[in-house]
Amino acid sequence: MPRYALAHQRDDSHDSTYDEIEREKIAAAIRSERRRERDLGRAESRRPRRGESRRGDIGRGESRRGESRHGESRRRESRRGESRHGEGRRGESRRGNAQTIRVVRSESTEDEWRHRGGDLGERPRRKSRTKRKSRHGIAIDGANDEDLEAAERLRGRRSRSRSAPPPPPPPKKRRCGRRFWILLGITILLLVILIPVGIVVAGKKKAATSSADGTGLGKGASSGDISNIDPNSVPSEYKGTYLDPFTWLDTTDFNLTFTDKKVGGLSVMGLFDDYDDSTKANPSVPALNEKWNYGTEAGTNPIRGVNVGGWLIIEPFITPSFFDAYSSAYGVVDEYTLTKTLGESKTKETVEKHYSTFVNEATFKGIRDAGLDHVRIPFGYWAVFPETGDPYLPNVGWRYLLRAIEYCRKYGLRVKLDLHSVYGGANGWNHSGRLGPINWLNGTDGELNGQKTLDLHAGMAEFFAQSRYKNIVTMYGLVNEPKMIYLDPQKVIDWSTKAHTVIRKAGYEGYIIFGDGFRGLTSWKGAFDGLDKLVLDVHQYVIFNVGQLSASHTAKVNFACIGWSQQLAQSLNTSTGFGPTIVGEWGQADTDCTPYLNNVGVGSRWEGTLNTTDGTAVSKPSCPSGTDCSCEKANADASTYTAEYKQFLKMFAIAQMDAFEVGWGWMYWTWDTEKATQWSYKKGMAAGILPTKAYDRDWSCSGNDVPDFLSLGLPESY
Repeated sequence: MPRYALAHQRDDSHDSTYDEIEREKIAAAIRSERRRERDLGRAESRRPRRGESRRGDIGRGESRRGESRHGESRRRESRRGESRHGEGRRGESRRGNAQTIRVVRSESTEDEWRHRGGDLGERPRRKSRTKRKSRHGIAIDGANDEDLEAAERLRGRRSRSRSAPPPPPPPKKRRCGRRFWILLGITILLLVILIPVGIVVAGKKKAATSSADGTGLGKGASSGDISNIDPNSVPSEYKGTYLDPFTWLDTTDFNLTFTDKKVGGLSVMGLFDDYDDSTKANPSVPALNEKWNYGTEAGTNPIRGVNVGGWLIIEPFITPSFFDAYSSAYGVVDEYTLTKTLGESKTKETVEKHYSTFVNEATFKGIRDAGLDHVRIPFGYWAVFPETGDPYLPNVGWRYLLRAIEYCRKYGLRVKLDLHSVYGGANGWNHSGRLGPINWLNGTDGELNGQKTLDLHAGMAEFFAQSRYKNIVTMYGLVNEPKMIYLDPQKVIDWSTKAHTVIRKAGYEGYIIFGDGFRGLTSWKGAFDGLDKLVLDVHQYVIFNVGQLSASHTAKVNFACIGWSQQLAQSLNTSTGFGPTIVGEWGQADTDCTPYLNNVGVGSRWEGTLNTTDGTAVSKPSCPSGTDCSCEKANADASTYTAEYKQFLKMFAIAQMDAFEVGWGWMYWTWDTEKATQWSYKKGMAAGILPTKAYDRDWSCSGNDVPDFLSLGLPESY
């Protein structure tokens, strides 16, 4: 309907009157339109040039932008206009032209107001005219054929005034040529080939790669080139802290994108979003994303692993160079006194350099190549939640621990985390970081230190409960070697029960490992009844017990094959022992001669020169012969070992592997040292005293006799 046929609010009680008003309005509008066309002389012939602005005075007869061409829509829009412009302008459009509005009002406004408020009976009658209907079925008084044609032209015409350009001609249809159809066919063929291939590849990648659940930082800068990172990306409050990648000595394989995000109170710094759990350590074990069957039953896999000791906790006999630099006057005997002597700045430089160089990607590649499948990673509490006032390097070790786990993932190695040092100290030995004090669950702050350790486990368990660690961090240690011959055993047991509850509540579902505390395996029968997935960890050495140390070479091998096998079998049986049992530490050294093994500046049992700070003293030589006991040959370079001695060392190592696989398996102490060949799996393989593949051994306890090494020419004083 033309734009000047404006709607008015309808009174439902007077339909006939309303229709009459409508007819009168339309007829008046038609007459007005005819007068306008005569005055303008058919304005269609004076259309504006292309590009002429349509803003300004719209002009009579121009349709408003977006206006409906139908009556009901028109009425709704008019009502909206009335509400916005008041009763005095009812029927006026917000964008209408004043001249157009006058056309409508000139003929119909008076009748409308009478209809709404006046006496309808007094309204003057009009002469009856022939009624005709428009195309929309509205009867129009006095309209002839010419009038109706004009109305139809107005209805169909939009913006035909001087300010409106003519409608563009319809586009010509173009025919597609031969080239088009050829290209279309090639495109469809390529899509048919490539889409299924892409789906298959994506499916394989999804099976092997999992995306992080909010713990990573995206792709980041994998090259380790800090120059690619904008220093301004680090907020001012974090500059110079351990979260600032510009303070990191080693950026290799770290995501250098700054983040302050934490899970369980622990930073996700350095991690990437993508990780792949499809790798297996060797052909005889399952991939990380496949189930490892722990246990001793048929179809289970024995653990064959190694420790990375002396790394995140510095041990004097593993890295003696740190301690050789100081005379006894400095009293540098452990990491605590070392870092205290170095001072904060020098500690940062010295200790992080050790973290960076002593263990790196090559370490875990070598472990994988040796046929091993698990890695035990010892660390101290200061890498996780440091204690105020401690001299240790705080927090930095956490980043290297996370990178080590990712290296293990790359080479298909499963991880056992081992809290090697707790608040207050659980055993007072130098490998706990501080020699002397035992203030964990003991002394004035014993309970407080126990609670701090529980809090640490709550945070760590939450962190490692994340899905990215489900397949790789399969074992979680509570505390290394609590000295239960000194501590109250029941307090340790009660604390361990609480720790199990804390860890499970935090969401970690893997195996929880507790130490035997030097109580003997049989003493753990019936302990922790009802607690799930607990495993007893025992450490087996012959060199810290004078009785075992003084046994002959042949007796040591027999003891490993028979004695330790029996102990493990007894521990596995819940009627005589605890149940699941693993040997978390062992070694092939047959003497305690390695410098600093018993402590810095302390002698050995072998030579009878031991005199430790805790009151332990051995003044009588303990080698099998009892005389001429010398550490010279044991501490010599491995290239000087005799053939008989090398044969013994390798057989002794394999005998222990056989015995410990009666239980859940073993983890050798340790992967590498600066000098001590008999304590390094890496150096032992190079020297020919360890098998080059842990799962492929050339001797076993079963069905083989142990030779008399003395008769072969190996002296018992060697």
